[in-house]
Formats: sequence, structure tokens, C-alpha cells
Amino acid sequence: MNIRRICLIFFLVLWASGAAHAVTFPIPSLQLNLDTAKTPEEVAVVLEIIALLTVLALAPAILILMTPFTRLIVVFHFLRQAIGTQSSPPNQVIVGLALFMTFFIIKPVAQDIYQQSLNPYLERQISYDEAFESAQVPIRKFLLLNTRESDIALFVRGADMKKPETREDVSLLVLIPAYVISELKTAFIIGFVLYIPFLVIDMVVASVLLAMGMMMLPPVMISLPFKLMLFVLVDGWHLISSSLLKSFGV
Repeated sequence: MNIRRICLIFFLVLWASGAAHAVTFPIPSLQLNLDTAKTPEEVAVVLEIIALLTVLALAPAILILMTPFTRLIVVFHFLRQAIGTQSSPPNQVIVGLALFMTFFIIKPVAQDIYQQSLNPYLERQISYDEAFESAQVPIRKFLLLNTRESDIALFVRGADMKKPETREDVSLLVLIPAYVISELKTAFIIGFVLYIPFLVIDMVVASVLLAMGMMMLPPVMISLPFKLMLFVLVDGWHLISSSLLKSFGV
């Protein structure tokens, strides 16, 4: 109790001395004003800021829906489930690998966008509208190369719009969801193919254990080392990564 009293007296003395010799620190002030817009240009600037914030908020979705990331992450998930390692490799490793492989695949498209639209726009050679239009060309080319025509026709009918005369006339609003379901179908097909050899190992191990009368022993416990050995012997990560890199049209 004496120690508490001494500490209290000490802080009171410090506070009193600080109050006697007050030191002012320059604290910046922040003012928010909501004034009525007087010209249409002021309203346009506000709308542009709102649109920019919306695009930044949707950037992760754009990365997932318009790049090879969807196919890669789904295939890696099926691979982990097929082997039987529920949390190895961890999600951070899987997502990181899928992101870097996405950068490798999408690099030619990004270079075309930079050379044809972004760099000329930054150098003030073309306007914003021209830059936006030219940026759509390599994106549309990539999406069309990796999208099934049946999926495009599905969303064209769903949007109740006129049938495009050429592939270049397909709107991005139709092309993006068609690309997503095409990627999901391709990823599920690859996942099914990946499951087959590991499923055979599980069936063989289960049959052997049943024949030996070891019904209480989980087959997964015995088959997991064999599946890991098979995956390592065939250099599975290299084989799957190279196949995925070559499966995209750029």
C-alpha cells in the first residue's frame, strides 16, 4: 500500500509540474466539409472517386475471375484431397503458388496491356477512353481462347441480347462469367483425372486389409505413405505445374 501511495504522489507531482510549464505540440487539424456542388464538373469528380474506390474493392474478385487463378487453386485443392493430406501443403502455400503461376501465365497479356494502353495513356498519347478500349483487346483474346462457345451462348441467351456476329463482338459482361464456368469445368475434369491413381491405391490397400482380416485398421493410414511415394517418384508437383502452365492459351 505504501508503494502505491508513493507512486500516486510521484505522478501527481509530475502532472502538476507539467501543468505549470505547459508545452504545446502542433497537432494538425482535420476538417470535413459537405458543400453543395455548384458545377457538373465537381459532381463528376466525386463520381470518379467513388468509381475508383469501387474498382479497388473489386480488385481481388477481378484477379480471381479474369485470370487462371480459379483453375489453378481448384486443381491444387483436388490434388490435396486426392492424396489425403487435409492440411499439407497449407492454404498459404497453395494460394501463393497459384498466384505466382497466375503471374507467369498472364504475363504476355499484361505486357500487351502495358504497351498498347497503359504506357501510351501515361505519356498522354491517347485518351482515357482509347486506353480502356485498347486494354480490352488482349483481355478479350485471352478469355476467348480459354472459354467454350457453349458457355458464351448460354450467357448471351441469358442476357437477352443480340447474337454477336464475331467473337470480337462478345461483351466482357458476357465473356467473364462464361470464362469462369469454363474454368470450373476444366478444373473439375483435371481433378477427376488426378483422383483415379490415388483411388486405385486406396481400393487395393482396402482389399488387402479386408483379405487379411484387419477390418479395424483404417485403410487411409496404410495407403497414405504409398500415395506419397507414388507422387514423389513421378515428380508430381513438376508434372502438374508444367501441365497446368501449358493448358492455357495465351
